[in-house]
Amino acid sequence: MWQHIEFANPEFFWLLLLLPVAILWSFFKRKREIPSLKMSSLKGFSHTSLLPKLKPLLFVLRVLALALVITALARPQTEDISTRTKTTKGIDIVMAIDVSSSMLARDLKPNRLVALKEVAADFIKKRPNDRIGLVAYAGESYTKTPITSDKSIVLNALRDISYGELEDGTAIGMGLATSVNRLKESKAISKVIILLTDGVNNSGFIEPQTAADLAVEYNIKTYTIGLGTNGNALTPIAYNRDGTFRYGMRQVEIDEELLKDIAQLTGGTYFRATDNEKLEEIYEEINKLEKTEIEEFKYYKYEEKFRPLVFLAGALLLMEWVLRSTFFRSSI
Repeated sequence: MWQHIEFANPEFFWLLLLLPVAILWSFFKRKREIPSLKMSSLKGFSHTSLLPKLKPLLFVLRVLALALVITALARPQTEDISTRTKTTKGIDIVMAIDVSSSMLARDLKPNRLVALKEVAADFIKKRPNDRIGLVAYAGESYTKTPITSDKSIVLNALRDISYGELEDGTAIGMGLATSVNRLKESKAISKVIILLTDGVNNSGFIEPQTAADLAVEYNIKTYTIGLGTNGNALTPIAYNRDGTFRYGMRQVEIDEELLKDIAQLTGGTYFRATDNEKLEEIYEEINKLEKTEIEEFKYYKYEEKFRPLVFLAGALLLMEWVLRSTFFRSSI
């Protein structure tokens, strides 16, 4: 009951300093009021009453009652806090993911596409208050899932993304344009595209510059990520007879200038991910850059605890009055 007690008016505890003064005053007052009588012998008073010796207990009861009243005046109470949050600045995000054959390169472990999906899933889980959509692109592009606040849908869709769904190639302009199309009708205050690729634009009928201009027109910020190690990477170069890929070393080619231009034009940032750790750092950095503003409301419920103290003080005073009026009725 008395755990986590706070006092609304602790200044009343200063009154407790008066209690020692009252005790001293009572002691000296009683000493002056008790008459003294000199006798040659006390043999005739061997059966004296115990009540006079217990009479100071009446004052003790009164002091305890006063201490309880002072504590009650300090208003002991418990506090129950309930918190409600309200998103005041929502962010709509579309993640445009390159699913061309080069995303199966093994310079990231186990390959670029799997490494990306793992990091992207962690990023999605850290954005509980935002709507997120997915766009997949290779030689063409399509919407894997429209922007939604249901993270389970987005995570399931991300898990299902794989190579072979689209014609091979790298249509950066198509991937960006499809992402813009998903966000152009959004009413969110902040709209963001995270576009990842590991190659150069070599497919599609929409130029990346045109798609970037559309992003600017609809006030959509674009973060671009170039994925791939510096130098050569073990990459699919041909098919084996059984339909599996034959791997070989190939020069990593990323149109970094294009990605930098898209990011700069739309107000975003270009990043280069050369390994798994760097890719994780990039998504963590984007997570920090794009903060959702949360308005927090705290509701305080106070439960007053002074009433038991008042009742106990009253009981002590009543007991003191009853004893004084009965057993200690003597004037001494």
